[in-house]
Amino acid sequence: MDAAEQARIRTFQAPQQMRAVWQVVSTFGPYLALSVAMYALAKVSVWLTLLLAIPYSGLMIRIFIFQHDCGHNSFFSAPLHNRILGRACSLVTLTPFAWWRRVHARHHVSQNNLDLRGYPADFYTDCLTLAEYEALSPLKRRLYRISHNPALIHLLQPLLVFLVLQRLPFDTPLSFAAERRSVYGLNLALLLIFGPLIYLFGIKTVLLVHLPALTIASIIGIWLFSVQHRFEESQWFSQADWTQTGAALHGSSYLKLPRLLRWFSADIGTHHLHHLRPSIPNYRLHDCHEACRETMAVVTTLTLAEALKTPSFALWDEKRGRMVPFPAE
Repeated sequence: MDAAEQARIRTFQAPQQMRAVWQVVSTFGPYLALSVAMYALAKVSVWLTLLLAIPYSGLMIRIFIFQHDCGHNSFFSAPLHNRILGRACSLVTLTPFAWWRRVHARHHVSQNNLDLRGYPADFYTDCLTLAEYEALSPLKRRLYRISHNPALIHLLQPLLVFLVLQRLPFDTPLSFAAERRSVYGLNLALLLIFGPLIYLFGIKTVLLVHLPALTIASIIGIWLFSVQHRFEESQWFSQADWTQTGAALHGSSYLKLPRLLRWFSADIGTHHLHHLRPSIPNYRLHDCHEACRETMAVVTTLTLAEALKTPSFALWDEKRGRMVPFPAE
């Protein structure tokens, strides 16, 4: 990538205040309106309430991407505004802002680095090499296959991650005081929100409104995170060969989604560009991608149909330079 292209990309890094504010209004407005509608409908029809859980979950995903941008200080220009919005988003996503910001920052400096694997928070993007897998004992190979079974990690685990795991400051040293406070602070805030709701409407209604949408959002959200890194053409590098540019353009995919799904996912499918320049806000990623097509042409493009097949790619084959499924047993 030449200097002129780097300069062109940098022009998209500056947040745009009015676009950011409009994103907040046009997303949180419908989210709050749907919340009210679902609580009202819960007394009338379970099925109508469950139907609304589909767009409700989409808004949860979009709000998570806002929180993600705030963690990079890219949504607004002012760091304070990013922190305020990030913490507000955490009330919807159930994800502690400061804790997740640190966890995610490490992901950006170790993505697709063979020498920096094994970080628990990167479970959904990490992998063994084929040679490492074949060197395991039969029992350990079986356990690894079970723990990385697509049905388990993409359907059963996601809800547990958001409901249980993120209520604890796992893998967070005692010295990370701010991150640990964010976990406990969010837990307290959720008690103050959901306690009165349960008192007013009953626990069955609260679960009907929130649990189906959270289940859908967590499954899709973790799938989006995983598919951007564990696809057949994804490249892994040793520490000596790793660069941010190489990992971004060859270790991240471009998930080409229909316009409506792009909106709900806040263009996180333009993941290669996000890893290349994390300071570009979500609302400028697509424009940057379109403006830099020559550079972006080297990135693996996945359609939605192709992306649905990627969970089967579980191991990095160093000899063939590609991700592969588990070998037949």
